[in-house]
Amino acid sequence: MIGLGHKLTVATKRLMLAAFALAFAMLTIPAQAQKTPPGQAPTSSPLGEEVTLDRVAAIVNGDLILESDVDSEERFAAFQPFSEAEAVPREKLIDRLIDRTLISQQMALQPEPPVTDAEVDAELNTLRKSIPGCAAYHCETDAGWEKFVADHGFTMQELRDHWRQRMEVLRFIEERFRAGIFDTITQAQIDDYYKSTMIPAYQKQKVTPPAEATIADRIREILLQQQVNKVLDDWLTSLRAEGSVRILKPGEEAP
Repeated sequence: MIGLGHKLTVATKRLMLAAFALAFAMLTIPAQAQKTPPGQAPTSSPLGEEVTLDRVAAIVNGDLILESDVDSEERFAAFQPFSEAEAVPREKLIDRLIDRTLISQQMALQPEPPVTDAEVDAELNTLRKSIPGCAAYHCETDAGWEKFVADHGFTMQELRDHWRQRMEVLRFIEERFRAGIFDTITQAQIDDYYKSTMIPAYQKQKVTPPAEATIADRIREILLQQQVNKVLDDWLTSLRAEGSVRILKPGEEAP
């Protein structure tokens, strides 16, 4: 899930976004196609052309997650500097979208001012310098960045909207779960993590470990991430249990 540090540096936010970013692709239907109930599709358009409509992948408390959402989530991995090296299974993508839908439903109960355009632009300007795949596109230029975005199936506005939603989700999670957890991290926990985890990791790389005092804040951040992840996982599990979540099998029609 998402990790939250003592100080939300840009690098920490990218790690969080990579693990838990919000993606809601809009359903688009060809202009000539007639609307049909969710999960159903006509065999042809009024012009006699075959039409493929979006299908429902899951239903979360009445909100639909579409196959286009799953596709968007998969394609959006290209914008994550720390994305998975291998393709993510469809089931995992759907689970992510279900969790994000549950969170967005809770956010609607506690509305906050939207993230500003300036905040979105600042993060995207940093992001475009950090994506490995951007090097070949020369994303430091506006033309290169726009081509990279387009080649991964997004318009610039869609990208900005996606990123704004992710930032708002992270803000909600930080405000809801981080408060009260930071003070629970003890010096004894930091000492133990340094001795049992950090030192062996450096020794394995045959590198002299830095003094504990120089990385204590980073260790505290890691421990905080672990605790927030656990609380967030438990909360999402309870939301699933209390609500109505249904994942449709390929080819299954929505009710």
